[in-house]
Amino acid sequence: MTGRMHEALDALRATHEEHPPGLTVREVGRVVQVGEGVAYVKGLPSAQAEELLRFAGGLYGMAFNLDPDGIGVILLDESDRLEAGAEVHRTGRILDVPVGKALTGRVVDALGRPLDDKGPVQAAERRPIERDAPSIMDRAPVDTPLQTGLKVIDALIPVGRGQRELIMGDRQTGKTAIALDTIFNQQGTGVHCVYCAIGQRNAAVASVIADLRERQAMDYTTVVVASGDAPPGLQFAAPYAATTIAEYFMEGGQDVLIVYDDLTHHARAYRELSLLLRRPPGREAYPGDIFYIHSRLLERATRLDEEHGGGSLTALPVVETQAQNLSAYIPTNLISITDGQIFLSPQLFQKGLLPAVDVGRSVSRVGGKAQRPAYQQMAGDLRLAYAQFQELEEFSRFGTRLDEETRQTLRHGQRVRAVLKQDQYAPLPVEEQVAVLFATAEGVFDELALDQMEAAQQAVRDAVREQLPKPCKQIRAGETLDDDDQEALLGVARQAIESLMDASSSDADT
Repeated sequence: MTGRMHEALDALRATHEEHPPGLTVREVGRVVQVGEGVAYVKGLPSAQAEELLRFAGGLYGMAFNLDPDGIGVILLDESDRLEAGAEVHRTGRILDVPVGKALTGRVVDALGRPLDDKGPVQAAERRPIERDAPSIMDRAPVDTPLQTGLKVIDALIPVGRGQRELIMGDRQTGKTAIALDTIFNQQGTGVHCVYCAIGQRNAAVASVIADLRERQAMDYTTVVVASGDAPPGLQFAAPYAATTIAEYFMEGGQDVLIVYDDLTHHARAYRELSLLLRRPPGREAYPGDIFYIHSRLLERATRLDEEHGGGSLTALPVVETQAQNLSAYIPTNLISITDGQIFLSPQLFQKGLLPAVDVGRSVSRVGGKAQRPAYQQMAGDLRLAYAQFQELEEFSRFGTRLDEETRQTLRHGQRVRAVLKQDQYAPLPVEEQVAVLFATAEGVFDELALDQMEAAQQAVRDAVREQLPKPCKQIRAGETLDDDDQEALLGVARQAIESLMDASSSDADT
């Protein structure tokens, strides 16, 4: 017994020497007012901007307004359990989030707390959600394509790795569907994906996560959720937290895709917080720094040079328009910040022309430099033919007599539009896209009935994949197709169409 006592005393002496006792000064504040999503605190004179504060009961908030007579705090938890007079303590750290490979396949909130019942997140480290964007000298040109698997985008509105491409359109026009198809198309490419849901209904978020799991996309995806019933503070912090998580992979030399769905709800959450904290309202009641909150977020998307790892962060922000009004405040802000936009038309959606991308109002200011040469060989003719068709289609509705050349232009344009249609959750490999689009540009489908187009495309894709492995490999490798390869591709496409027509005739005779 005496020996054990000596061992205990020795351990106490060692601990005392290693950790000598001392007095620590600690600031303690008091809540003086609680609102819906915000609180006012007094008694923390040394608090920093955006510092994480801990309230009684384990609730958290972020110091937002540093006024001479107190602090305006954005609450990151529900305010129902918070009362005036409750103690507030500083944590000494800026609002941060766990990062690391352990977040792959996880569903977390803006603070990195798990929402998927898979236990605590084993993070490599914690990083602040607000970080400086890479400097200009640390960036590399965008010259590598990020394939979406959608013909209309990859051919006509290409996206490069490190680009910021805005997806915009009215409600229920397929914005999220395009983002999800892009995520699904990254399977096997080594691109890590981050999906950030901001202000969405819980049922909609659950549906997205179910789709990601069903198609094994969660194997390379992290989901950050701040749903519509979450406090506005969490909705405001969510995209910054998601970007910090994505930057961990980018700085490790990996290519990353991040989807912000959507920044309209993010702007509304920030407007709500700003008005509650009595910041001066501006246009449409948004605060004066609404442009800055999105620019400092999206400027973090880039491609790093080789000296800094060579990774990239491609951003697909989503914004909702009202009655196709592109000149509204938030859409115009985001158009000016991003490198192009994919505009979805409700008229095309109602006609069943999905994805409902309005090619004439969509643009990619960077992706053309990153587009594969095989696309560039036929994309110009395809865009011109489609634009001519759309213009002629408007005039043809007046019932005037059309000459043969005009009718041929309309026939060709209708086949182009049919080819650009694509089912959801059906992204196509590069070589199959190029084969179908090249055959379309050369008029291979022009004599087919529109109801035969789907079967014809499938026949061409199968034939090219089976009979032309060398050109397919060249297309995947980003090489240009020479004249012989183009002739071979067209020959195989025509043979596939002829075989399809012969089979259709035989069935009709039978």
